[in-house]
Amino acid sequence: MSNHWVRFREGQSIRFGMLQGEQVQVCEGDMFIRAVPTKRLVPLADVELLTPVQPTKVIALWNNFHALGEKLNLPVPNEPLYLIKSPNSYLAPGDTIRKPPCDGKVVFEGELGIVIGKTCKQVQEREALDHVFGYTCANDVTVADILNRDPSFAQWVRAKGFDTFCPFGPVVATGLNPAKLMVRTLLNGEVRQDYPISDMRFSVQQLVSLISQDITLYAGDIILCGTSVGVGSMKPGSTIEVEIAGIGRLSNRFE
Repeated sequence: MSNHWVRFREGQSIRFGMLQGEQVQVCEGDMFIRAVPTKRLVPLADVELLTPVQPTKVIALWNNFHALGEKLNLPVPNEPLYLIKSPNSYLAPGDTIRKPPCDGKVVFEGELGIVIGKTCKQVQEREALDHVFGYTCANDVTVADILNRDPSFAQWVRAKGFDTFCPFGPVVATGLNPAKLMVRTLLNGEVRQDYPISDMRFSVQQLVSLISQDITLYAGDIILCGTSVGVGSMKPGSTIEVEIAGIGRLSNRFE
């Protein structure tokens, strides 16, 4: 059974709950352990959606899809290649991605996010899914020109770490089989990406297990699975949407 979890602001209070159509069933306790549904339903239109979780870190994969790796003629990695996106970059659904003060091409990357549900340290692959709470939509925004500007040092963190450069949401969906999911990215209503998660080099189980050998993952942390073909630049005034059937649609303006 799939549930769709949200965090939201209602008046001065921040709450969480489960989507029930156009309403939210308010819950108490902790989203990851012993969430207790109440009898209170609030209209979705009356609340402000926040990022569905509050990660201590977002880990973003590079070269994790066969199709894009082959198109760019990249060598096949022996292990997951990743960076960390910092909390200043996190952005709620519906909020605005801000153009940084520097010049350069700003790129969208629609991705699936794996949301960790409990502390995950050096877990085996067979146990990895026990540590996954659910999945979300994400946009790994990048200033492409910065990446290799200095030939002595690839600036991954800076290029992908500007304020507002990590929108994710609008929900965390549980009970899904990630291998059956498709990621669609739309720029101003036009489909630019439409690719299967089954094309990943490293599966969800492998990503969670292998990354947890290096870094302890905590409840609410997110692993962005990487992106595939169709990545492109966006100009100020654009709307970018990342849609995954079974999860929903993340929509943000770029200004």
